Amino acid sequence: MRAVRIHEYGGPEVLRTEEVPIPEPGPGQVLIEAEAVSVGFAQTQMRRNAFPAPMWRPEFPITLGGDVVGDVVAVGPGVTGIVVGDRVGAFTLHGAYAEYVVVDADTVLPVPAALDAAQATALPAPGPIAMGTMGTASLAPGESVLVHAASGGIGHLAVQLARLAGATVIATAGTPEKCAYARSLGADVAVDYSRADWADAVREATGGRGVDVILDSVGGEVLRQGVRLLAPFGRLVFYGSAGGGPDIPAVSPMELIGMKFLTGFALSAWRSARPERYRADHDALTAHLLAGTVRQTVHATLPLEDVGKAHEIVESRAQLGRIVLLTGRGDRTTGSAA
Repeated sequence: MRAVRIHEYGGPEVLRTEEVPIPEPGPGQVLIEAEAVSVGFAQTQMRRNAFPAPMWRPEFPITLGGDVVGDVVAVGPGVTGIVVGDRVGAFTLHGAYAEYVVVDADTVLPVPAALDAAQATALPAPGPIAMGTMGTASLAPGESVLVHAASGGIGHLAVQLARLAGATVIATAGTPEKCAYARSLGADVAVDYSRADWADAVREATGGRGVDVILDSVGGEVLRQGVRLLAPFGRLVFYGSAGGGPDIPAVSPMELIGMKFLTGFALSAWRSARPERYRADHDALTAHLLAGTVRQTVHATLPLEDVGKAHEIVESRAQLGRIVLLTGRGDRTTGSAA
């Protein structure tokens, strides 16, 4: 099979498409023949050895992780409830950039045959993260929510889902074009965070009160300013470090004393601690995607061998929505959309 591997950390040029043996699923695993595989900012961090999660420390050669959609073609010992022929999606930290992908069976979720494969890459991780962060924050109808990086793979879903939840949505994005895109998804206000006074613009949009919920995938100084933007009883959920690193400037406990709450979110922890909620979120998101009430914007679909170009697009911060690799093994993908 074809697989994309790296033999050293570096730029997009280290990504190599190679012929390797098809893996076999072990106990508690399944083998997926992939139709579509996502490319996101986390994978560019993995490629550069800048991914902050401590559990991701593989040995070379490395096949990067991501969201995978395809058909189950083999089932390992001890797996129940999944059979050969099932169409599924899963997120894995390793081995996703390939025509055949082994994943843990307990991470596998059903994907309807009617759902476009590129659209369906929203189901394993970005959609559950968007819904899980809002669930962690207990976002309620009528509250305000600030969604950072609102044109990204997770952020653009969060804007739509927050709108459906009855929240007032304030979005931040890095260019006027991306701000216009966020408004087209349902954001009530969109602020260009390249402006030095972006926090003042957010505060003004709330009439000076502050926001009830912040979904922060950026970190750094953006997080610190976010704490100051919270209204009384406001909740900030941190789930990523697109700002360049996991470290943040010190947040004084006195900044939280006005009944403000700061917490973190990890999909793996949410999935294990709230499995019923995780499954319910998956079912709800699937229904939204099928009905068109939520749509994953696919900025570009590229063949597997063009993975380097996919990484370049992500690192240029140019995309609206998602970048998806297609293996050519499935025909349930409509192609690029914006």
